[in-house]
This record gives sequence, structure tokens and C-alpha cells, in this order.
Amino acid sequence: MSSLSSRERMLAALSCQKTDHVPCCFMDFQVLQKRSSDDFDFFDRQTTLGLDTRVELPDLPIHFDPAVTMSTWKEQPKNSTSPLLHKEYATPSGTITTVVRQTEDWIYGDAVPLFDDYLAPRTKKYLIEKPEDLAALRHLLVLPTDEDIKEFRKAATAYKKYADDKGLLFSGGWRNWRTDEITVVGGTPGTMGIDTLMWLCGGQAPLLWAFDQKDFLKELIDIVATWNRRRMEIILDTGIQLVIKRAWYEGTEFWSPSLYREFIAPVLQEDIAVTHQANAKFGYISTSGTLPILDQLMDMELDAIIGVDPGMGKGTDMQAFASQAKDKLCLWGGVNAPLSVEEATTPEIENAVETALSTFEGNNGFILSPVDNILNTSKEAWENVLKFIEVWKSKTA
Repeated sequence: MSSLSSRERMLAALSCQKTDHVPCCFMDFQVLQKRSSDDFDFFDRQTTLGLDTRVELPDLPIHFDPAVTMSTWKEQPKNSTSPLLHKEYATPSGTITTVVRQTEDWIYGDAVPLFDDYLAPRTKKYLIEKPEDLAALRHLLVLPTDEDIKEFRKAATAYKKYADDKGLLFSGGWRNWRTDEITVVGGTPGTMGIDTLMWLCGGQAPLLWAFDQKDFLKELIDIVATWNRRRMEIILDTGIQLVIKRAWYEGTEFWSPSLYREFIAPVLQEDIAVTHQANAKFGYISTSGTLPILDQLMDMELDAIIGVDPGMGKGTDMQAFASQAKDKLCLWGGVNAPLSVEEATTPEIENAVETALSTFEGNNGFILSPVDNILNTSKEAWENVLKFIEVWKSKTA
């Protein structure tokens, strides 16, 4: 029988303290979310499965300066099957534009969002290309209105009460399901940093600016970081116990350890400090290219790396993580979602769970999860999810 509540177990793991057994909390569970009628039904369904559920706050709304006007138009280039979507933001400080290829798999119709992973591989002209664009960008990254904050706090009260009543971890900052603002803002940006640059500038330009336009890059990062941190402070004010920051594009697949130290670490250090001042834990989603910056992350007193992926991640060797981070940093993940759960055989699932548990045996900071997401809607994939949970239960009983 468990001696700790799910919340106590998760907080102990996040603090690298001894738990009654290894917790299992899915970092992302989109298949189950889509089956659920609302957030609370989603949380209930996870708890019924026996998982260590985290009660996730909705995202804060993202609005632009009321003075901003937007226009979108379509162009059909010659010798191309993909139309071009043009999006223009006219602000009091200038006009900035982006151009995106409307490929067959484009999910936004004739709209172009500000933030989304669909943008980077389809963009022909990025929104931010030069220092003169930054003044206009400031009008897109503004704080929520007083009414937004009031409504957010009102909703947060219900989420907090639910978490308290159920003994579940109360978290905020990021969750991977979309909002009603999809055509304006995009997917689910949540608490973010360099990920924003991937959508605003692409993956290559910021790396070049790091060498030949450092002041421009630092100002851009500061604009995003300041806006993000003010939003994070509003979220922390609700009393959450864990803030999650998405950082898929902050790993060393993009940024060298030295560039990370110069441009990204100062922002993350301040985010962690603000979070700790609010008596909350800080989780950092980094599923690939993490090991070369592990020492930097531990020096910053990061609480958890979310997304340790042995299957598809690079620089995520589990044995190395287990050795270097033991009792210093919580590691969350351990099993690849598509390869070792959704598309796996029963013996492969059993082996993946057993390998993760044995690798981190003796590490007080470990939370089991498929990485990143459970997306496959087939009956077979769902049966595999249940098998994954069954194996976890049997091995940690």
C-alpha cells in the first residue's frame, strides 16, 4: 500500500528525496485528453488509471496591443502547388510581415498563427529578420489584461481546490492542447524561451546572429524573456507547485554549450530563481541534446529535466544521466513513446520499463513517463498504454 499521496510522491521525486515507489506521470497524454469531456474529466481518467496525475492550469491568454491591426492574404506562385500565405502586423512602431507555404498538411486554413511548430519548415520569410523589427514585436508581446488575469485567477481557484482535494500535484506554465485562439496565436506555447525564436526567426538566423549581431540577438531574447517571465509570475501567484517551461529548441542540437552559456543560461537562471522564490519547483522540457549542458543545468539548481528519451533523443544517454544527476536533479521520462509503447510488442514494453527502472534504481529523483506524447489513437496502441501502466505497477509495487 502506498504511504504517500500522489502529490507527496511527486514532490519528493522533484526534490530528489526518497519515495514509497517510483511515480509515473505522463508528460503528455493527448490521446486521453481528446477522449475527455473537460480538464477535470482528463485528470480523473488519469487518476483512475493509477497514474500520478498533475493538475495543469490552462494557459494565460495571449493578446496583442489593441493598436495592432492584422491582415492576411494568399498568393499563388507560378510553378508551385503550395499557395503562399502572407501575414502582416501593423503596429504603432512599424509593420512586420511573414510569408508561409500553405502545404497540404497545413492545419490552419488560410490563417497564420504567431507561434507553432508548423511554421519553421514552411516559412519563406520570417517575422523577425533585423533589429528594426524589434520595436514592432514589443506590441505583440504584451501582458494579459487585468480582466484576463482576474478570470485566470478565478479559474485557478477551482483547479487548486481540485488538486488539494485529490492530493495531486498542482502545476502550470505549459500543457499540450490547443486553445480557442488557435488562428491568432497558434498551438500551445505556454512558458517558453528560445522556442519562440524558432517560430519568429527560424532555426538558422539566431545562430548566425550569435556571432555577427550579438546585441540584436540579446535584445530579442530579452524581449521574449521579460514578457515570458511576467506571465510566469502571474501563474506562480496561483500557488502552483511546479512550473514547466518548454525548451525543445534550447538543446545542443541547435546551440553549442558555449552559446548556451552565453545566451540561454542567464534567462533560465533567472526563471529558476523567480520560481524558487515562489516556493515552486521548475521543470525544463528538453528531450534531446541535453547531456552536454547537464552540468550547467545542475549548477543553476534546476529541479527537473522533463523528457529524458532513450529512443529518439540525442545526448540523452540514460546511464550517463543516472550517474551524473543522481540525487541532484530529477529526471522525468525513461521510455520512448512511439517506439517502446505505441508501436511495441508486449515484451518490448516490459523491457523498456524494466530498463528505465533498473537504470535509475537508487536515484531518488526519477519520474517514469513515455516521451514525448501518446498520440496513436488505435485500439492496439491504447492496449499498449495499459500494458505500460500495468508493468510499471507490477515492478514498483
